[in-house]
Amino acid sequence: MSAVAHLWFVTIHPFDDGNGRIGRTLSDMLIARADEIPVRYYSMSAEISRNKKSYYEVLERTQKGDLDITEWMLWFFSTLEDAINRAVCGVERTLQKAAYWDNHHNVEVNERQRKVLNRLWDGFEGKLTTSKWARICSCSQDTALRDINDLIDKGMLVNSGEGGRSANYLLPK
Repeated sequence: MSAVAHLWFVTIHPFDDGNGRIGRTLSDMLIARADEIPVRYYSMSAEISRNKKSYYEVLERTQKGDLDITEWMLWFFSTLEDAINRAVCGVERTLQKAAYWDNHHNVEVNERQRKVLNRLWDGFEGKLTTSKWARICSCSQDTALRDINDLIDKGMLVNSGEGGRSANYLLPK
């Protein structure tokens, strides 16, 4: 029902502006009603926003074609599945982060170390190097390396094994 309501709302296009946003909100509202649970950890609206290009492509093909909305429905349900999977990954990552900090609750870390470790858990882009650590914490590379080595000694960080200029560091598995 949510997929059809969204499609027909944006196809009718009753307002000069905001039809897409209202359509996405309508989708989320109808999905929430169908779930019959007080809390949802996924957002169809956010997932559509992440896939805007394919959204507009399938929407245009569906609106300009005959009355067959099969392609739209398949796209919508695939996107819904992606939204749910993204939420599951987020919850799993949060649980892993909580377990990590629980396992290390007696370990003393400074604010720079806590900041970078949390950033690693929250989706750090790329590889963590001493120069990135130094930029993130506004400190010298020597201080960054001391912080990193301290965390390696405490078992809170591991060396990736790449040496020299490629040296980078990861959370332990």
